[in-house]
Amino acid sequence: MDEQTLKQRILKIATQREVLMRLLEQPNLGTLRIDVNQALEEMDDLLEDFKRTFPDVEIVY
Repeated sequence: MDEQTLKQRILKIATQREVLMRLLEQPNLGTLRIDVNQALEEMDDLLEDFKRTFPDVEIVY
């Protein structure tokens, strides 16, 4: 995978973070809340690693 493709895919993932945040606000989420929190933590870790690797790329949430 070339660098540009990787950047595009990571930026697409970053735009989906908002969907998880809205889902987390749902009061009837039940035990799924644990999975959503885990997904957000892993996504944030991925995005931090990406920022360290490509500091020139701005990530917009």
